[in-house]
Amino acid sequence: MKHSIPAPRRRVVALALISALGAGLLTGCQKPASDSANVRLGYSAWPGWFPWAVTEAKGLFDEAGIAVKLQWFDGYLDSINALNAGQLDCNSQTLNDTISSIAGGADLQVVLQNDYSTGNDQIIAAKEINSIADLKGKKVAAEEGTVDHYLLLKVLKDGGLKASDITFVPLETGAAAAAFAAGKVDGAGVYAPFTTQALKRPGSKALTTSRDHPGAISDLLVCRREFVEKNPESIQKVVNSWFTTLKTIKDDPTSTLPILVQRSGVSEAEFKAYDAGTTIQTLGQNQANFKPGSTMISLPYAAEQISAFLTEVGLAKTKPDLSNLLNSTFVDHAK
Repeated sequence: MKHSIPAPRRRVVALALISALGAGLLTGCQKPASDSANVRLGYSAWPGWFPWAVTEAKGLFDEAGIAVKLQWFDGYLDSINALNAGQLDCNSQTLNDTISSIAGGADLQVVLQNDYSTGNDQIIAAKEINSIADLKGKKVAAEEGTVDHYLLLKVLKDGGLKASDITFVPLETGAAAAAFAAGKVDGAGVYAPFTTQALKRPGSKALTTSRDHPGAISDLLVCRREFVEKNPESIQKVVNSWFTTLKTIKDDPTSTLPILVQRSGVSEAEFKAYDAGTTIQTLGQNQANFKPGSTMISLPYAAEQISAFLTEVGLAKTKPDLSNLLNSTFVDHAK
């Protein structure tokens, strides 16, 4: 990787907040506008969330008439805890971790799907390991309870192995990538940009990626339900701003790409390599994905499947109530 890698998108609930780039180039507040409530919105290191930096830098929140305090978190985990503690109104996080939060008592709603992972989450293994079955008896690192731990458990089960068939090494994502690259473990479950670091180990390869499990890892804008109910106008304007941002990136790559690259902390070439591994969802896809379906692309279906799996493997103690989880109102009325 080029320079230092941003701290991980640690996708799980636990511990507590703090750690933000307070004086970062792209963080700050927009001026208050209209009678909309100010929105405190968190995001962290994941390709599908970097567009929020463009929203802010291009003044698109102002354009939509909404005051947003966009807060960058070095640690994804910290952003989740900030939302659960009421220190954020909305946060960029996965469906898996949102369900885990709800299982822990949080009252949250999904109002937007940014993307789903199509290759940027990977189970990476050493040269001599050529299949999931070959992981038996090996040391595999991942951040415990996170979405990549979820992916690891899922592929083990699909491959006929139990969690107890491997020696699980719980490390935060950056440390897991570093440990694997240094030869201290035989495999690692990590996500971009940490995949690049892990794959520097000679002969290493991805045994499987989120491309093989479409829809299994969905990245979202999630808000506290109380805030959504009290401030629907504000949420609508934030969602509108997201789709304006996607159009701006498409129409003006020359000025927006440098913003995305700088926020990512990697080289332009590396950033572009992540594109195929993150499938940004259009407005039309959002509207379709919030509807019931029979594949993991459908958010209601995916939520039920993930909830059952998290309960089965012990990442959630009880199956949570998902009746208020998905709120399609804002994508249905987005401009």
